[in-house]
Order: sequence, then C-alpha cells, then structure tokens
Amino acid sequence: MTPGRPDRPPAIVITRGDPGPAESPDRVAAVTELYVGAIARAGGDPVVVLPSSDPSFRTEALDRMAGLLLTGGADLAPRLFGREPAGARDVDDSRDELEGAAWQAAASRRLPVLGICRGLQAINVFSGGRLTQHLAGHDGPGWQQGPPLLHRMRVVGGTQLARILRPINPGTFVVQVNSSHHQGVRAADVAPSLAASGWSPAEGGELVEALEGRDPTHFVLGVQSHPERTESTPPEFERLFRFFVDAAWHTTRGIASASTSSTSR
Repeated sequence: MTPGRPDRPPAIVITRGDPGPAESPDRVAAVTELYVGAIARAGGDPVVVLPSSDPSFRTEALDRMAGLLLTGGADLAPRLFGREPAGARDVDDSRDELEGAAWQAAASRRLPVLGICRGLQAINVFSGGRLTQHLAGHDGPGWQQGPPLLHRMRVVGGTQLARILRPINPGTFVVQVNSSHHQGVRAADVAPSLAASGWSPAEGGELVEALEGRDPTHFVLGVQSHPERTESTPPEFERLFRFFVDAAWHTTRGIASASTSSTSR
C-alpha cells in the first residue's frame, strides 16, 4: 500500500430511482451499470443506493461515502423550489427524499458531488435554485432507445470544467454532447452558490449545460448531458469521472489522517 493512501478505493454513492410501473427493471439495471462502470474505470468503489434499499444498508452507505454521484431520472417535485407544477411529470418523491438526505450528508462533510442530468438539476435545487419545468426540443431518446440527440455545448474558459476537460488549454471551447431531458436550468434559475460553466443553445435563450460550486475548496459540479453514455460523448469527459473520484480519494485520505491524528493523541 502506498504510504498515506487508503487501502481501498473511495466509496462513491450512486443514487438511482426504483423502476416505475412502465419501466423495464432489466433496462433500468443496464443503465445503472453505465454509471457503475464509469466510477469503477475512474478507480472508485461504486455503491448504488435506491429508495427501496434496506434502511441499514442506506445508513451504512452514507456513513462510508467519500463522494456522491447524483444520476439521471425522473423530475424533481416543483414544491422543492417553491413552484406549482407547470410541466413537471413523473415526479418521484421517494427519490427526492433519498437524494435530499444524501446531499445533506455530503454537504455536512464537504464531500465531492457530481451531478448528471437530473443530478445537475438536483444540485441546483438543493442549493436554493429553481428549474424551468419544460423545454422543447431537448428530450432525446434514452440509451439504446434510438439515435442520440446531439447539440453544441460551450464550455466557459477558466472554469473548473474547462480545466478538467482541457487541462493544457482551458480557454472557452465547444464540444458536442447528448441530450435526454425536458427540464433544465436557465440563467435566472441558478442558485447563488453556483456558477454556470457550460451553455447550450435553446429556444428562448441559452440553457445552462454545466454548473459548479463557487467555493474552490469544495468539488460540486453538474453536467446536463450524459457522459456515462460513452458512445455519444467526447472521450475527454472520462477525465471528469477521474477528477471526481480523485477528489473523493483526497477526502478519504484527509478523514483517515484526521482520525489517525486524533487516535494518537
């Protein structure tokens, strides 16, 4: 074992929803494996937690969590951002509760958080922001349900996302990403503690395609696209998962060092 390095990969809690009445459990499991694979390739220990997970398993998972991955899925309830339903559909209250608890656990320990699609929206809502409940033209087919809908994403130069994707030249650049959502975040919706780091063209004005925390000492980052879908994502997005897991590893090392120091007193 490398001196100072934990003897096991950092535990990354991956939140997912239980299959709905019209969903194939096998397909939901296959989609979940895309997230699991991305975290495993990046060197993390993926731990999937569902609303239906045994309470003791959920408690243990959140206790040993070194990083939190909020994934894609159903709409968040508009009441979470003080609005009446106006386009939201297929709300999953049990998942909202699970992810709210996981977010609070991660925030209280300043653990790294990565959000994908719904996950970006959850980060914004849990941070005090809002959502635009319906957007036309962004709801492309899900994985293996048809050709992916692709569009341009402008990454803002100098942001954390730009430095992760293009570390040698992190200026403003444009990449092509997939799109599979009908809710989103406009400029006026962004929570005060967050900043937009990616934008995409949209009817009625640009749409926030990525956001990140303003605190440079706490990794919080979300992307609206699905980088776990590697067949329709630029390869540099693999660095996003590696950076996230590395941040979790450093968090784990810091906690372990503090624990060792406390024990030795």
